[in-house]
Amino acid sequence: MAPIPGSGLAKGLAVTLRTMTKKTVTEQYPDAQPELPPRTRGVIGLFEENCTVCMLCARECPDWCIYIDSHKETVPAATPGGRDRSRNVLDRFAIDFSLCMYCGICIEVCPFDALFWSPEFEYAETDIRDLTHERDRLRDWMWTVPAPPALDPGAEEPKELAAARKTADKLAAQQESAQQEPAQQESAADPEQPKPEQGGRE
Repeated sequence: MAPIPGSGLAKGLAVTLRTMTKKTVTEQYPDAQPELPPRTRGVIGLFEENCTVCMLCARECPDWCIYIDSHKETVPAATPGGRDRSRNVLDRFAIDFSLCMYCGICIEVCPFDALFWSPEFEYAETDIRDLTHERDRLRDWMWTVPAPPALDPGAEEPKELAAARKTADKLAAQQESAQQEPAQQESAADPEQPKPEQGGRE
């Protein structure tokens, strides 16, 4: 059956009329901040204490927008006769967000959880050079990183938590036994009560 001439136009006008009768909902940004999902890719925060200067993030970045400088320091031996060790010390960690394409590869490959996504997105600049965030500013973004979502109630407990709980229980048992030992030693050191003397024969 051939379509009625003008039916497509009538359907389109019907959709337009239905939309015109609905109330429009406009978010009044920036007066009202949008509700962003927890996995929003806004800006990258640096948790400097976890960074070991392994350079994995800089090597894997497809845009080469991560700049890292470091130097080596000698750590004295902890025990007499031990061997001195060297460790990397972070001098500079910067991300150029004018080059970053927000792929998240640097966060995924970091083996020590030093990089995190923050939902913050209000860091536009009038000068493109200000889009290179040094480690101090990257550290400030860490305070805007949301807490990880709670696990499903029926999910298996993470191995890290089980290992940490086992270690904590072991330390608690050692402390309890260490507190009981002095009490046992004190009780063992107490002199026995003198026995009453028996009367001798006349």
